[in-house]
Amino acid sequence: MACPFFMPVEKLENASWLHAARLPLGCGWTGHCTAPGHENAIPSPEELRDFCNLGYAEGCERLPHERVWDSVRFGARTVPGDKNNFTGGHIQIRYICERDHRPVEHGTLKFDAVAEIWLLRHSDDRVQRMAECFLAAYVEKRKKPQVNTAVAS
Repeated sequence: MACPFFMPVEKLENASWLHAARLPLGCGWTGHCTAPGHENAIPSPEELRDFCNLGYAEGCERLPHERVWDSVRFGARTVPGDKNNFTGGHIQIRYICERDHRPVEHGTLKFDAVAEIWLLRHSDDRVQRMAECFLAAYVEKRKKPQVNTAVAS
């Protein structure tokens, strides 16, 4: 779950997360704050690690007391188009915006994987940008060859 006021900009390489692939946006990101009164503030590396990329940032001094969401989480699945040759498929990005660990808003965004365009976008630019970052990490992971861990019998 990422902070709803975080605007990710660039993938964060060489960060100090133990399992970066498990982060809410699929990896760590640099970016800036969009919280009222703190627009475009650049978070420190510690704030990126502890708050921006994780959500529920109660310790962040920029987090407004009055807010609709505490965090945003994402999930994805690939939906094939033509069942015979899998052309025309798309990727569904499901999102949940939470407040106090409870869903406040949820929905599905849709990305056409062939045309590389969004068919269904989120109305909030921050959530849409987070979905784009999550999608990039999702696609990158799916391109990597899978390691077969089964034991030969």
